[in-house]
Amino acid sequence: MNKKNVAVVMGGYSDEYVVSLKSGQLIYDSLDRELYNVYSVVILKDEWSFVDDHGQKIPMNKADFSVEMQSGYILKFDVCFNTIHGRPGENGELQAYWNTIGQNYTGCDFYQSALTFNKKDTLAVLAKYGITSAKSIYLRETDSIDPETIVKDLGLPLFVKPNQSGSSLGISKVKSIEEFPEALNSAFAQDDEILIEAFLDGMEVSVGVVDYKGTTTVLGITEIVPQTEFFDYAAKYEGASEEITPARIDEKTRIKVEEVAIRAYDSLGMSGFSRSEFILVDGEPFMLEMNTNPGFSPTSILPQQATHFGLSIQELCGNEVEKALNKTH
Repeated sequence: MNKKNVAVVMGGYSDEYVVSLKSGQLIYDSLDRELYNVYSVVILKDEWSFVDDHGQKIPMNKADFSVEMQSGYILKFDVCFNTIHGRPGENGELQAYWNTIGQNYTGCDFYQSALTFNKKDTLAVLAKYGITSAKSIYLRETDSIDPETIVKDLGLPLFVKPNQSGSSLGISKVKSIEEFPEALNSAFAQDDEILIEAFLDGMEVSVGVVDYKGTTTVLGITEIVPQTEFFDYAAKYEGASEEITPARIDEKTRIKVEEVAIRAYDSLGMSGFSRSEFILVDGEPFMLEMNTNPGFSPTSILPQQATHFGLSIQELCGNEVEKALNKTH
């Protein structure tokens, strides 16, 4: 049997590249070596590199995403396993490039990636499918901003978020009008568009959804109990939160959350790993965002949910590779 060449592509242009390297390492370690030749490719702002078993870097040929080995052999990949968080792997740029050169890859297509990376547009599209979200105001950096009017409209506390950013970078919980300027600066440092959202007092849950063997499947619902004010970067990646899988919700709520998460995934035409964040208020799910390249390090939520569901990481990752191999262009 000819083994397929799989490149696990990790890194990225944002501060999230550190998390992506951990996610990529887990996927690299987990793929079945009986079926695949597994390689490591790191994409950073200033270099795209093939990394060999000894940690030696060889520049990638961006014309066709190949690499010339020291022997002179040109290595090409049957599948790229996209595990980049943030730009360019989660916002559609890399997918559009791969489409152009005819390179197969895991996960969703460039349109779904670009759409879901934009919180405002995602929530606007999902509203058409009956999926609710918090009341919000969208602002550009060039807009005149009147905090008093915003507070009057949305109340306090409220959240200020970059419209396009991951890992909760640049998000602030604003409890008083005096905290507004700093929150705006923090959000605009990440993006020139921001969302200001009304505070929802409820339970935060994270729902892992994948298409496994042709069926849209909820891996699990995880309850997030942050030790910080909200599920921020420290809570996500530095252990400052308790993550309870399955979430402590009744059967009726569980069924409703699963149904809404599946509807969101299918409505957007998603593929591959996804993690949707909701706040449950009196049993009603309000959507915060959808991640198309969620964290996949050993401490991340999706691997925890897969284990709870009874799927090994090897099976879950193998399913992604096989889907990519069977894609028709």
